[in-house]
Amino acid sequence: MRKIDIFDTTLRDGEQSAGINLNTAEKLEIAKQLERFGVDVMEAGFPAASPGDLDAVRKIASTIKTSSVTGLARSVKSDIDHAWEALKVAECPRLHVFLATSPIHMKYKLKQTPEQVVETAVETIKYAKTFFPLVQWSAEDAFRSDRAFLAHIVEQAIKAGASVINIPDTVGYATPQEYGALFRYLKENVPNIEQAKLSAHCHNDLGMAVANTLAAIENGADQVEGTINGIGERAGNAALEEVGVALYTRQDFYENIKTNLTLSEIKRTSQLVSKLTGMSIQANKAVVGKNAFAHESGIHQDGVLKEPTTYEIITPELIGEASNNLVMGKHSGRHAFQDRAKSMGFELDQEALNQAFKEFKKLADRKKEMTEEDLWTILTNQQLREADASVYELEKVEVQYETAHTPSATVSVKKPDGTKVIETMNGAGSVEAIFNTLETIIDSKVHVLDYRVSSIGKGRDALAEAVINLTFNGEELTGRDSAQDVLEASAKAYLNAINRNLLQDHMKKMIKTTTI
Repeated sequence: MRKIDIFDTTLRDGEQSAGINLNTAEKLEIAKQLERFGVDVMEAGFPAASPGDLDAVRKIASTIKTSSVTGLARSVKSDIDHAWEALKVAECPRLHVFLATSPIHMKYKLKQTPEQVVETAVETIKYAKTFFPLVQWSAEDAFRSDRAFLAHIVEQAIKAGASVINIPDTVGYATPQEYGALFRYLKENVPNIEQAKLSAHCHNDLGMAVANTLAAIENGADQVEGTINGIGERAGNAALEEVGVALYTRQDFYENIKTNLTLSEIKRTSQLVSKLTGMSIQANKAVVGKNAFAHESGIHQDGVLKEPTTYEIITPELIGEASNNLVMGKHSGRHAFQDRAKSMGFELDQEALNQAFKEFKKLADRKKEMTEEDLWTILTNQQLREADASVYELEKVEVQYETAHTPSATVSVKKPDGTKVIETMNGAGSVEAIFNTLETIIDSKVHVLDYRVSSIGKGRDALAEAVINLTFNGEELTGRDSAQDVLEASAKAYLNAINRNLLQDHMKKMIKTTTI
Protein backbone atom coordinates (compact mmCIF):
# COMPACT_ATOMS: atom_id res chain seq x y z
CA MET A 1 0.00 0.00 0.00
CA ARG A 2 1.14 3.56 -0.74
CA LYS A 3 0.72 5.81 2.30
CA ILE A 4 -0.34 9.44 1.79
CA ASP A 5 0.54 11.76 4.68
CA ILE A 6 -2.18 14.26 5.65
CA PHE A 7 -0.87 17.70 6.60
CA ASP A 8 -3.53 19.84 8.26
CA THR A 9 -3.10 23.63 8.28
CA THR A 10 -6.47 24.61 9.78
CA LEU A 11 -4.73 26.33 12.70
CA ARG A 12 -2.40 28.33 10.46
CA ASP A 13 -3.65 28.85 6.91
CA GLY A 14 -7.24 28.26 7.99
CA GLU A 15 -7.04 30.84 10.77
CA GLN A 16 -5.90 33.39 8.20
CA SER A 17 -9.48 33.48 6.89
CA ALA A 18 -11.00 36.93 7.24
CA GLY A 19 -12.85 37.30 10.54
CA ILE A 20 -11.37 34.27 12.34
CA ASN A 21 -9.54 34.81 15.63
CA LEU A 22 -9.06 31.71 17.75
CA ASN A 23 -7.75 31.89 21.29
CA THR A 24 -5.27 29.39 22.73
CA ALA A 25 -7.92 27.20 24.39
CA GLU A 26 -9.87 26.94 21.13
CA LYS A 27 -6.74 26.13 19.12
CA LEU A 28 -5.86 23.41 21.61
CA GLU A 29 -9.32 21.82 21.34
CA ILE A 30 -9.13 21.81 17.54
CA ALA A 31 -5.62 20.32 17.72
CA LYS A 32 -6.81 17.48 19.98
CA GLN A 33 -9.68 16.74 17.60
CA LEU A 34 -7.32 16.76 14.60
CA GLU A 35 -5.25 14.18 16.45
CA ARG A 36 -8.38 12.02 16.88
CA PHE A 37 -9.13 12.52 13.18
CA GLY A 38 -5.73 11.01 12.41
CA VAL A 39 -3.81 13.76 10.62
CA ASP A 40 -0.11 12.94 10.30
CA VAL A 41 1.06 16.54 10.59
CA MET A 42 -0.66 19.60 12.00
CA GLU A 43 0.61 23.11 11.41
CA ALA A 44 -0.14 24.74 14.75
CA GLY A 45 0.59 28.33 13.72
CA PHE A 46 3.22 30.93 12.88
CA PRO A 47 5.30 31.30 16.09
CA ALA A 48 7.10 34.47 14.96
CA ALA A 49 3.81 36.30 14.33
CA SER A 50 3.20 37.21 17.99
CA PRO A 51 3.90 36.07 21.57
CA GLY A 52 0.36 34.70 21.69
CA ASP A 53 0.94 32.57 18.57
CA LEU A 54 4.21 31.27 19.98
CA ASP A 55 2.52 30.34 23.26
CA ALA A 56 -0.35 28.56 21.46
CA VAL A 57 2.05 26.55 19.28
CA ARG A 58 4.11 25.60 22.34
CA LYS A 59 1.03 24.38 24.24
CA ILE A 60 -0.16 22.35 21.26
CA ALA A 61 3.32 20.90 20.72
CA SER A 62 3.50 19.80 24.37
CA THR A 63 0.02 18.22 24.26
CA ILE A 64 -0.18 16.36 20.95
CA LYS A 65 1.55 12.96 20.91
CA THR A 66 0.48 10.94 17.86
CA SER A 67 0.56 13.68 15.21
CA SER A 68 3.69 15.61 14.28
CA VAL A 69 3.37 19.29 15.17
CA THR A 70 4.97 21.92 12.96
CA GLY A 71 5.09 25.70 12.69
CA LEU A 72 5.58 28.08 9.79
CA ALA A 73 8.65 30.26 9.33
CA ARG A 74 9.83 32.68 6.69
CA SER A 75 13.37 32.21 5.39
CA VAL A 76 14.65 34.35 8.22
CA LYS A 77 16.81 33.07 11.08
CA SER A 78 14.78 34.88 13.75
CA ASP A 79 11.60 33.12 12.52
CA ILE A 80 13.37 29.77 12.82
CA ASP A 81 14.54 30.67 16.34
CA HIS A 82 10.98 31.52 17.39
CA ALA A 83 9.71 28.27 15.86
CA TRP A 84 12.28 26.19 17.75
CA GLU A 85 11.39 27.95 20.99
CA ALA A 86 7.77 26.90 20.46
CA LEU A 87 8.32 23.41 19.03
CA LYS A 88 11.29 21.98 20.91
CA VAL A 89 8.90 20.40 23.42
CA ALA A 90 7.14 18.38 20.70
CA GLU A 91 7.39 14.61 20.38
CA CYS A 92 8.53 15.01 16.79
CA PRO A 93 9.36 18.69 16.12
CA ARG A 94 9.48 19.78 12.51
CA LEU A 95 9.73 23.11 10.72
CA HIS A 96 7.89 24.41 7.68
CA VAL A 97 9.98 27.13 6.04
CA PHE A 98 9.00 28.86 2.81
CA LEU A 99 10.40 31.15 0.13
CA ALA A 100 8.80 32.49 -3.04
CA THR A 101 10.11 31.19 -6.38
CA SER A 102 7.88 32.72 -9.08
CA PRO A 103 9.31 35.59 -11.20
CA ILE A 104 6.63 38.04 -10.02
CA HIS A 105 7.28 37.27 -6.33
CA MET A 106 11.07 37.34 -6.64
CA LYS A 107 11.02 40.65 -8.48
CA TYR A 108 8.37 42.61 -6.61
CA LYS A 109 8.16 41.04 -3.15
CA LEU A 110 11.61 39.63 -2.41
CA LYS A 111 13.52 41.99 -4.70
CA GLN A 112 16.11 39.24 -5.18
CA THR A 113 17.65 37.56 -8.21
CA PRO A 114 17.02 33.83 -8.75
CA GLU A 115 20.58 33.13 -7.62
CA GLN A 116 20.03 35.06 -4.38
CA VAL A 117 16.79 33.17 -3.76
CA VAL A 118 18.59 29.83 -4.10
CA GLU A 119 21.31 31.02 -1.74
CA THR A 120 18.74 32.18 0.84
CA ALA A 121 16.82 28.90 0.64
CA VAL A 122 19.95 26.78 1.12
CA GLU A 123 21.27 28.94 3.97
CA THR A 124 18.02 28.90 5.95
CA ILE A 125 17.41 25.16 5.46
CA LYS A 126 20.92 24.40 6.74
CA TYR A 127 20.34 26.69 9.72
CA ALA A 128 16.98 25.03 10.47
CA LYS A 129 18.59 21.58 10.36
CA THR A 130 20.82 22.54 13.30
CA PHE A 131 17.61 22.51 15.40
CA PHE A 132 14.96 20.41 13.66
CA PRO A 133 15.31 16.73 12.71
CA LEU A 134 12.80 17.27 9.89
CA VAL A 135 12.52 20.36 7.70
CA GLN A 136 9.83 20.93 5.09
CA TRP A 137 10.62 23.54 2.46
CA SER A 138 7.91 25.27 0.42
CA ALA A 139 8.36 27.05 -2.89
CA GLU A 140 5.72 29.76 -2.53
CA ASP A 141 3.81 30.33 -5.78
CA ALA A 142 5.49 27.22 -7.19
CA PHE A 143 2.92 26.68 -9.92
CA ARG A 144 3.67 30.06 -11.54
CA SER A 145 7.44 29.51 -11.24
CA ASP A 146 9.75 28.72 -14.16
CA ARG A 147 9.92 24.92 -14.26
CA ALA A 148 13.64 24.64 -14.85
CA PHE A 149 14.38 27.07 -12.02
CA LEU A 150 11.91 25.27 -9.74
CA ALA A 151 13.62 21.93 -10.42
CA HIS A 152 17.03 23.51 -9.70
CA ILE A 153 16.04 25.10 -6.38
CA VAL A 154 14.24 21.92 -5.26
CA GLU A 155 17.42 19.95 -5.94
CA GLN A 156 19.46 22.41 -3.87
CA ALA A 157 16.86 22.42 -1.05
CA ILE A 158 17.08 18.63 -0.78
CA LYS A 159 20.89 18.78 -0.77
CA ALA A 160 20.69 21.33 2.07
CA GLY A 161 18.62 18.92 4.17
CA ALA A 162 14.92 19.35 3.34
CA SER A 163 13.02 16.08 3.85
CA VAL A 164 9.71 17.31 2.40
CA ILE A 165 9.30 19.59 -0.62
CA ASN A 166 5.98 21.41 -0.84
CA ILE A 167 4.76 22.61 -4.25
CA PRO A 168 1.92 25.09 -3.58
CA ASP A 169 -0.60 26.47 -6.00
CA THR A 170 -0.58 29.59 -3.83
CA VAL A 171 -3.13 31.59 -5.81
CA GLY A 172 -5.38 28.73 -6.94
CA TYR A 173 -4.51 29.19 -10.62
CA ALA A 174 -3.79 25.62 -11.74
CA THR A 175 -6.01 23.07 -13.44
CA PRO A 176 -5.76 19.40 -12.41
CA GLN A 177 -4.00 18.38 -15.61
CA GLU A 178 -1.41 21.16 -15.28
CA TYR A 179 -0.82 20.66 -11.57
CA GLY A 180 -0.38 16.93 -11.92
CA ALA A 181 2.03 17.48 -14.81
CA LEU A 182 4.19 19.74 -12.60
CA PHE A 183 4.68 16.93 -10.09
CA ARG A 184 5.51 14.50 -12.87
CA TYR A 185 8.05 16.99 -14.27
CA LEU A 186 9.79 17.33 -10.89
CA LYS A 187 9.85 13.56 -10.45
CA GLU A 188 11.59 13.27 -13.82
CA ASN A 189 13.93 16.28 -13.65
CA VAL A 190 15.21 16.57 -10.06
CA PRO A 191 18.10 14.10 -9.71
CA ASN A 192 17.77 13.62 -5.93
CA ILE A 193 13.96 13.77 -5.76
CA GLU A 194 13.74 10.27 -4.21
CA GLN A 195 15.44 11.63 -1.08
CA ALA A 196 12.40 13.76 -0.20
CA LYS A 197 8.61 13.56 -0.17
CA LEU A 198 6.66 15.79 -2.53
CA SER A 199 3.74 17.63 -0.96
CA ALA A 200 0.72 19.36 -2.54
CA HIS A 201 -0.85 22.56 -1.17
CA CYS A 202 -3.78 23.91 -3.18
CA HIS A 203 -5.96 26.99 -2.88
CA ASN A 204 -9.52 27.11 -4.11
CA ASP A 205 -9.77 30.41 -6.00
CA LEU A 206 -11.11 28.67 -9.13
CA GLY A 207 -12.87 25.88 -7.22
CA MET A 208 -10.34 23.19 -8.14
CA ALA A 209 -8.32 22.73 -4.93
CA VAL A 210 -9.52 19.19 -4.15
CA ALA A 211 -9.29 18.09 -7.79
CA ASN A 212 -5.76 19.51 -8.02
CA THR A 213 -4.79 17.74 -4.78
CA LEU A 214 -5.99 14.39 -6.13
CA ALA A 215 -4.14 15.05 -9.41
CA ALA A 216 -0.95 15.59 -7.41
CA ILE A 217 -1.41 12.23 -5.67
CA GLU A 218 -1.89 10.57 -9.04
CA ASN A 219 1.44 12.04 -10.17
CA GLY A 220 3.69 11.30 -7.23
CA ALA A 221 2.75 13.47 -4.23
CA ASP A 222 3.12 11.52 -0.97
CA GLN A 223 1.78 14.30 1.26
CA VAL A 224 -1.24 16.57 0.79
CA GLU A 225 -2.11 19.73 2.70
CA GLY A 226 -5.44 21.33 3.42
CA THR A 227 -7.90 22.45 6.06
CA ILE A 228 -11.11 21.26 7.66
CA ASN A 229 -14.17 22.57 5.78
CA GLY A 230 -11.75 24.08 3.23
CA ILE A 231 -11.34 27.31 5.22
CA GLY A 232 -8.40 29.60 4.50
CA GLU A 233 -7.36 32.83 2.84
CA ARG A 234 -9.56 34.16 0.05
CA ALA A 235 -11.59 31.20 -1.29
CA GLY A 236 -9.87 28.77 1.06
CA ASN A 237 -7.79 25.60 0.80
CA ALA A 238 -8.41 22.03 -0.25
CA ALA A 239 -10.99 20.49 2.11
CA LEU A 240 -9.26 17.53 3.77
CA GLU A 241 -12.51 15.74 4.56
CA GLU A 242 -13.32 15.72 0.84
CA VAL A 243 -9.86 14.41 -0.07
CA GLY A 244 -10.07 11.63 2.54
CA VAL A 245 -13.56 10.50 1.50
CA ALA A 246 -12.68 10.66 -2.21
CA LEU A 247 -9.66 8.38 -1.71
CA TYR A 248 -11.79 5.96 0.33
CA THR A 249 -14.89 5.97 -1.87
CA ARG A 250 -12.96 5.63 -5.13
CA GLN A 251 -10.65 2.83 -4.04
CA ASP A 252 -11.32 1.26 -7.41
CA PHE A 253 -9.42 4.18 -8.97
CA TYR A 254 -7.00 5.10 -6.14
CA GLU A 255 -6.10 1.48 -5.51
CA ASN A 256 -3.32 0.66 -3.04
CA ILE A 257 -3.51 4.17 -1.57
CA LYS A 258 -4.28 4.70 2.11
CA THR A 259 -4.28 7.43 4.77
CA ASN A 260 -4.34 7.34 8.57
CA LEU A 261 -7.59 9.31 8.72
CA THR A 262 -10.42 8.05 10.93
CA LEU A 263 -13.29 9.02 8.65
CA SER A 264 -15.92 8.55 11.36
CA GLU A 265 -14.42 11.63 13.09
CA ILE A 266 -15.17 13.89 10.10
CA LYS A 267 -18.53 15.21 11.24
CA ARG A 268 -17.34 16.05 14.74
CA THR A 269 -14.15 17.68 13.43
CA SER A 270 -16.10 19.72 10.90
CA GLN A 271 -18.65 20.90 13.47
CA LEU A 272 -15.98 21.84 16.00
CA VAL A 273 -14.03 23.93 13.48
CA SER A 274 -17.22 25.58 12.23
CA LYS A 275 -18.38 26.46 15.75
CA LEU A 276 -15.07 27.80 17.03
CA THR A 277 -14.19 29.78 13.90
CA GLY A 278 -17.70 31.12 13.35
CA MET A 279 -17.50 29.98 9.72
CA SER A 280 -20.79 28.33 8.82
CA ILE A 281 -20.86 25.36 6.45
CA GLN A 282 -22.87 25.85 3.28
CA ALA A 283 -25.81 23.47 3.11
CA ASN A 284 -24.75 21.82 -0.14
CA LYS A 285 -21.07 21.43 0.72
CA ALA A 286 -19.67 18.03 -0.21
CA VAL A 287 -19.39 15.44 2.59
CA VAL A 288 -20.32 17.66 5.58
CA GLY A 289 -23.09 20.00 4.37
CA LYS A 290 -26.49 19.47 5.99
CA ASN A 291 -27.96 18.56 2.56
CA ALA A 292 -25.17 16.10 1.72
CA PHE A 293 -27.49 13.16 2.51
CA ALA A 294 -30.85 14.85 1.83
CA HIS A 295 -33.04 13.68 -1.04
CA GLU A 296 -35.79 16.04 -2.23
CA SER A 297 -36.68 14.52 -5.60
CA GLY A 298 -39.42 11.90 -5.49
CA ILE A 299 -37.47 9.71 -7.90
CA HIS A 300 -34.37 9.94 -5.67
CA GLN A 301 -36.38 9.22 -2.51
CA ASP A 302 -37.98 6.16 -4.10
CA GLY A 303 -34.59 4.86 -5.23
CA VAL A 304 -32.92 5.38 -1.86
CA LEU A 305 -35.78 3.65 -0.02
CA LYS A 306 -35.43 0.62 -2.31
CA GLU A 307 -31.61 0.58 -2.29
CA PRO A 308 -29.52 3.39 -0.69
CA THR A 309 -26.63 3.00 -3.14
CA THR A 310 -28.85 4.08 -6.04
CA TYR A 311 -28.18 7.70 -5.10
CA GLU A 312 -25.85 7.58 -2.07
CA ILE A 313 -22.20 6.87 -2.77
CA ILE A 314 -21.28 7.95 0.79
CA THR A 315 -23.16 6.75 3.87
CA PRO A 316 -23.83 9.11 6.80
CA GLU A 317 -22.24 6.52 9.11
CA LEU A 318 -18.94 6.72 7.23
CA ILE A 319 -18.32 10.30 8.40
CA GLY A 320 -19.80 9.86 11.89
CA GLU A 321 -23.10 11.55 11.11
CA ALA A 322 -25.18 11.27 14.30
CA SER A 323 -28.96 11.12 14.32
CA ASN A 324 -30.96 13.69 16.23
CA ASN A 325 -32.62 11.04 18.37
CA LEU A 326 -33.31 11.63 22.05
CA VAL A 327 -30.03 10.94 23.82
CA MET A 328 -30.72 12.03 27.40
CA GLY A 329 -33.51 13.66 29.35
CA LYS A 330 -34.19 15.67 32.47
CA HIS A 331 -34.28 12.48 34.56
CA SER A 332 -30.78 11.43 33.50
CA GLY A 333 -28.26 11.30 36.33
CA ARG A 334 -24.77 12.70 36.73
CA HIS A 335 -23.09 9.34 36.13
CA ALA A 336 -24.95 8.79 32.86
CA PHE A 337 -24.10 12.34 31.81
CA GLN A 338 -20.41 11.78 32.57
CA ASP A 339 -20.38 8.50 30.59
CA ARG A 340 -22.08 10.22 27.67
CA ALA A 341 -19.53 13.05 27.71
CA LYS A 342 -16.66 10.54 27.63
CA SER A 343 -18.24 8.58 24.78
CA MET A 344 -18.47 11.84 22.80
CA GLY A 345 -14.75 12.43 23.28
CA PHE A 346 -14.85 15.17 25.94
CA GLU A 347 -12.26 15.30 28.70
CA LEU A 348 -13.55 17.61 31.42
CA ASP A 349 -12.19 18.22 34.90
CA GLN A 350 -14.63 17.78 37.77
CA GLU A 351 -15.47 21.48 38.06
CA ALA A 352 -16.26 21.80 34.36
CA LEU A 353 -18.23 18.55 34.39
CA ASN A 354 -20.35 19.76 37.32
CA GLN A 355 -21.06 23.07 35.60
CA ALA A 356 -21.90 21.31 32.33
CA PHE A 357 -24.32 19.01 34.19
CA LYS A 358 -26.05 22.04 35.74
CA GLU A 359 -26.45 23.64 32.30
CA PHE A 360 -27.74 20.34 30.93
CA LYS A 361 -30.38 20.11 33.69
CA LYS A 362 -31.49 23.71 33.13
CA LEU A 363 -31.94 23.10 29.40
CA ALA A 364 -33.57 19.70 29.88
CA ASP A 365 -36.24 21.31 32.08
CA ARG A 366 -37.14 23.70 29.27
CA LYS A 367 -36.86 21.41 26.22
CA LYS A 368 -39.06 18.51 25.20
CA GLU A 369 -36.12 16.68 23.65
CA MET A 370 -32.38 16.87 24.27
CA THR A 371 -30.35 16.10 21.16
CA GLU A 372 -26.74 15.15 20.52
CA GLU A 373 -26.16 18.68 19.22
CA ASP A 374 -27.48 20.19 22.47
CA LEU A 375 -25.06 18.08 24.52
CA TRP A 376 -22.22 18.85 22.16
CA THR A 377 -22.81 22.61 22.53
CA ILE A 378 -23.01 22.47 26.35
CA LEU A 379 -19.86 20.34 26.66
CA THR A 380 -17.87 22.37 24.16
CA ASN A 381 -18.72 25.62 25.93
CA GLN A 382 -17.56 24.21 29.25
CA GLN A 383 -14.39 22.72 27.82
CA LEU A 384 -13.40 26.13 26.47
CA ARG A 385 -14.18 28.23 29.50
CA GLU A 386 -11.46 30.70 30.48
CA ALA A 387 -11.60 31.80 34.13
CA ASP A 388 -8.12 33.30 34.45
CA ALA A 389 -9.08 36.86 33.58
CA SER A 390 -11.86 39.25 34.50
CA VAL A 391 -14.47 39.68 31.78
CA TYR A 392 -17.89 41.19 31.17
CA GLU A 393 -20.72 38.91 32.34
CA LEU A 394 -24.31 39.23 31.17
CA GLU A 395 -26.69 39.14 34.12
CA LYS A 396 -29.98 40.18 32.57
CA VAL A 397 -31.43 41.47 29.31
CA GLU A 398 -34.93 42.92 28.94
CA VAL A 399 -36.46 44.20 25.69
CA GLN A 400 -39.52 46.43 25.26
CA TYR A 401 -41.00 45.97 21.79
CA GLU A 402 -44.21 47.09 20.15
CA THR A 403 -44.85 47.16 16.42
CA ALA A 404 -45.59 50.89 16.17
CA HIS A 405 -42.96 52.05 18.68
CA THR A 406 -39.17 52.20 18.91
CA PRO A 407 -37.75 49.15 20.70
CA SER A 408 -35.64 49.62 23.82
CA ALA A 409 -33.35 47.28 25.72
CA THR A 410 -32.33 47.27 29.37
CA VAL A 411 -29.20 45.25 30.05
CA SER A 412 -27.49 44.40 33.34
CA VAL A 413 -23.79 43.50 33.11
CA LYS A 414 -21.10 42.68 35.64
CA LYS A 415 -17.95 44.54 34.58
CA PRO A 416 -14.36 43.23 34.78
CA ASP A 417 -13.76 45.23 37.98
CA GLY A 418 -16.69 43.47 39.68
CA THR A 419 -19.16 46.38 39.59
CA LYS A 420 -22.64 45.94 38.16
CA VAL A 421 -24.07 48.42 35.67
CA ILE A 422 -27.56 48.72 34.17
CA GLU A 423 -28.26 50.77 31.03
CA THR A 424 -31.17 51.31 28.67
CA MET A 425 -30.95 52.34 25.01
CA ASN A 426 -33.19 52.40 21.94
CA GLY A 427 -32.63 50.95 18.49
CA ALA A 428 -34.28 50.41 15.13
CA GLY A 429 -34.87 46.81 16.22
CA SER A 430 -34.56 44.71 19.34
CA VAL A 431 -31.06 43.43 18.49
CA GLU A 432 -29.76 46.92 17.67
CA ALA A 433 -31.20 48.21 20.95
CA ILE A 434 -29.26 45.47 22.81
CA PHE A 435 -26.05 46.24 20.94
CA ASN A 436 -26.43 49.99 21.55
CA THR A 437 -26.92 49.35 25.27
CA LEU A 438 -23.88 47.09 25.49
CA GLU A 439 -21.75 49.65 23.66
CA THR A 440 -22.76 52.25 26.26
CA ILE A 441 -21.84 49.87 29.09
CA ILE A 442 -18.45 49.10 27.55
CA ASP A 443 -17.92 52.83 26.98
CA SER A 444 -15.89 52.31 23.83
CA LYS A 445 -16.62 52.49 20.12
CA VAL A 446 -17.75 49.18 18.67
CA HIS A 447 -18.51 48.66 14.99
CA VAL A 448 -20.56 45.58 14.05
CA LEU A 449 -19.37 44.06 10.76
CA ASP A 450 -21.56 40.97 10.52
CA TYR A 451 -24.17 39.20 12.62
CA ARG A 452 -26.19 36.01 12.20
CA VAL A 453 -28.30 33.61 14.23
CA SER A 454 -28.92 29.94 13.47
CA SER A 455 -30.65 27.07 15.25
CA ILE A 456 -28.83 24.18 16.89
CA GLY A 457 -30.89 21.11 16.16
CA LYS A 458 -34.55 21.18 15.20
CA GLY A 459 -37.90 22.23 16.60
CA ARG A 460 -39.38 25.42 18.00
CA ASP A 461 -37.51 24.94 21.30
CA ALA A 462 -34.08 24.50 19.65
CA LEU A 463 -31.08 26.38 20.97
CA ALA A 464 -30.14 29.52 19.08
CA GLU A 465 -26.50 30.20 18.25
CA ALA A 466 -25.45 33.79 17.54
CA VAL A 467 -22.22 34.75 15.77
CA ILE A 468 -21.03 38.34 15.53
CA ASN A 469 -18.04 39.99 13.85
CA LEU A 470 -17.07 43.42 15.19
CA THR A 471 -14.18 45.80 15.66
CA PHE A 472 -13.14 46.83 19.17
CA ASN A 473 -9.95 48.58 20.28
CA GLY A 474 -8.76 48.56 16.67
CA GLU A 475 -9.07 44.77 16.39
CA GLU A 476 -11.50 42.65 14.40
CA LEU A 477 -13.07 40.02 16.65
CA THR A 478 -15.56 37.18 16.36
CA GLY A 479 -17.93 36.36 19.22
CA ARG A 480 -20.43 33.54 19.57
CA ASP A 481 -22.71 32.05 22.18
CA SER A 482 -25.94 30.14 22.47
CA ALA A 483 -29.19 30.27 24.40
CA GLN A 484 -32.80 29.26 23.85
CA ASP A 485 -33.70 32.90 23.33
CA VAL A 486 -32.15 34.54 20.26
CA LEU A 487 -31.88 37.94 21.99
CA GLU A 488 -30.01 36.47 24.95
CA ALA A 489 -27.74 34.56 22.58
CA SER A 490 -27.06 37.78 20.67
CA ALA A 491 -26.13 39.73 23.81
CA LYS A 492 -23.85 36.93 25.02
CA ALA A 493 -22.15 36.67 21.61
CA TYR A 494 -21.49 40.43 21.62
CA LEU A 495 -19.85 40.24 25.05
CA ASN A 496 -17.94 37.11 24.03
CA ALA A 497 -16.24 39.13 21.27
CA ILE A 498 -15.34 41.94 23.69
CA ASN A 499 -14.05 39.44 26.25
CA ARG A 500 -11.75 37.89 23.65
CA ASN A 501 -9.93 41.20 23.41
CA LEU A 502 -9.60 41.37 27.19
CA LEU A 503 -8.37 37.78 27.40
CA GLN A 504 -5.81 38.38 24.66
CA ASP A 505 -4.44 41.38 26.54
CA HIS A 506 -4.36 39.30 29.73
CA MET A 507 -2.46 36.53 27.92
CA LYS A 508 0.09 38.98 26.51
CA LYS A 509 0.78 40.33 30.01
CA MET A 510 1.20 36.79 31.37
CA ILE A 511 3.60 35.86 28.56
CA LYS A 512 5.62 39.03 29.11
CA THR A 513 5.82 38.39 32.86
CA THR A 514 6.84 34.77 32.29
CA THR A 515 9.50 35.77 29.76
CA ILE A 516 11.02 38.33 32.14
